[in-house]
Formats: sequence, C-alpha cells, structure tokens
Amino acid sequence: MPEILPPFTPDRLLDLIQTEHASLFLGISWAWEVLPRIAPYLEDRLEPAILGEVSPLATVGPKVRIGRGSIIEAGAVLLGPAWIGENCSVRPGAFVRQNVIVGDRCVLGNSCEFKNALLFHGAQVPHFNYVGDSILGAHAHLGAGAILSNLRLRGDEVRVRFGETVFPTSLRKFGAILGDHAQVGCNAVLNPGSILGRRALVHPGVVWSGYLPEGAVAKAAMRPVVVEDPSPA
Repeated sequence: MPEILPPFTPDRLLDLIQTEHASLFLGISWAWEVLPRIAPYLEDRLEPAILGEVSPLATVGPKVRIGRGSIIEAGAVLLGPAWIGENCSVRPGAFVRQNVIVGDRCVLGNSCEFKNALLFHGAQVPHFNYVGDSILGAHAHLGAGAILSNLRLRGDEVRVRFGETVFPTSLRKFGAILGDHAQVGCNAVLNPGSILGRRALVHPGVVWSGYLPEGAVAKAAMRPVVVEDPSPA
C-alpha cells in the first residue's frame, strides 16, 4: 500500500505564484517552517517606502513599505517591520505589529491585529480578527470576529497531528495556515497549529483544532433549542 504523504508541504496548501515572497519557502519541508524566517527576511530585504496613500491620522513606523495604490486609513497603526503590497486596504483601527508581510489586494480591517504573519494576494481579514504567527493563502477569508490562536495555554510546543502521526514544529507560537480560498466563519476560533486545506470551510462559531482537508467543511454539532417562555402570563 503506498504511503500517504501529509498534505502540509507548501505546494499542497499554497500557490506560490500568488506571493512576491516565494523565496521564503525555498528548501523547507513543511509550510509552518516559514514562520521563523519572516523576521530575518524582512531584515535583509525590506526597503522602507510609502508609495500609497496614508492618512495623517494613521501611525506608520520607520520600517514599513507600503505599495502603490494601497490606502492606510485614519487610526491604523503599522509598527513594522512590515511589507504591505499594492492596492491593499488597511482600515481604521488595524494594528500591524512586527514582521508582517501582506500581498497585493488584501484587506486588513478595523480592529484587526497582525503579528509575524504572511498573507498571500487577495487575503481578506476585515473585522475584529487576530492573526498571529500564521499564513493566509491566496483569497483566504476570515469572517468577523474569527481568531487564529497562536499560543497553547501551557505555553509548550505546538504540534500538528495527521492521523496517528504527530509532527513536532519546534514552535512555541504557531497560529494557523489557511490554504488558498479557505474560509473561516464569524466568531470561529482556530486553535494553535490548525491547518485548513485549499477551499476548506469552518462554519461560524466553531472551535477547530488540527487539519481540515481540502474542500472539507467543519460544522458545529450543537443546534440551538427553542423553548416556551417560562415566565407567567
């Protein structure tokens, strides 16, 4: 019986043509190995520049590059190092911390926080989201309030399970990897080390852990129950 290879390699999850930073993935086996490479990559290659439009009421640090056509709205904070692609929308209250790479035509929405993250072209993070130590593939989408949790409660190493095999990551902080066109519904939570295959879908309110295969859908098992009003007439 042929060996079933884990679907965690970059080519199984992500179209590397959909990022200008594909060299980050050279020589790695598993997609999460990119995460510790983001900081040194920016240190070596980032050339700060403001080529887009920045509101005078936004805060932009000295180690930030903003591509042509991108708009940074009032109240956004970009500490950097950060590399924002072209034609992006960074909306009021967006908080871009250290070591963030954003592709073209992305949305970084109101009250969303980003840290040590890589977003491919067309990724959308529009409302009240946390994206820490994570990778979002091309056109991946987070619903309002969706959270990518990046730290286990005990603070120990994040591991990834595939069948009976557990893969050590050597990472204390690792949020999630969303394959191309994967979607996470409103108020869902992805626990540390979650991986969604291409076009996978997590329904609103679901708390998800582990690997969700390509094209699969994760639904909540519980349904609300309607009862009669117990108060007296």
